[in-house]
Amino acid sequence: MSAHTPLVRSHPDELLVGLVSISDRASSGVYEDQGIPALQAWLEAALVGSCQFAARLIPDERQQISATLIHLVDEMGCDLVLTTGGTGPARRDVTPEATLAVASREMPGFGEQMRQISLRFVPTAILSRQVAVIRETPQHAALIINLPGQPKAIRETLEGLKDAQGNTLAAGIFAAVPYCIDLIGGPYIETREQVVRAFRPKSAIRAGNKS
Repeated sequence: MSAHTPLVRSHPDELLVGLVSISDRASSGVYEDQGIPALQAWLEAALVGSCQFAARLIPDERQQISATLIHLVDEMGCDLVLTTGGTGPARRDVTPEATLAVASREMPGFGEQMRQISLRFVPTAILSRQVAVIRETPQHAALIINLPGQPKAIRETLEGLKDAQGNTLAAGIFAAVPYCIDLIGGPYIETREQVVRAFRPKSAIRAGNKS
């Protein structure tokens, strides 16, 4: 399939996901990108049912980032777009600005929780500027989330933290993603509870589903 051909669901509840790794050096071949493989591997482990991916590796260029997000949502039809990289305070870190530029609405709770998780490891988590937004068109809506750049931090942010006994120390942000996608008209997503337990109000759980 061409990189510019819209994704087509094989069934109504197949999730269409855009994965965007933003790095000057990785996109120019200085080193191998780790963000997209980490994101795809985590989603394949966490999701029940199939999903399709559209991946993009691009430099830290604000206009290109915005254009890529617009293309993945408006043209490719993605329900969820996850970015990695470019969310710090350095001059070339422009992912949050590029994301906000294409937003219909901001979802600040995602960024707040990501920083709470990271603060359990490093005090510099307060320097992270990840945002999440909804992009809406007349025909479609998608959730776009900026994630950290390192594979370990990506996993911790998505699935949360547990102690040795399995008790939740900090809830991962992906627990809220399926219901958010429900609310914006996307497919019904289920997760494997051993990775992350999706939360929905009882009234939003389909008959025959327990999560």
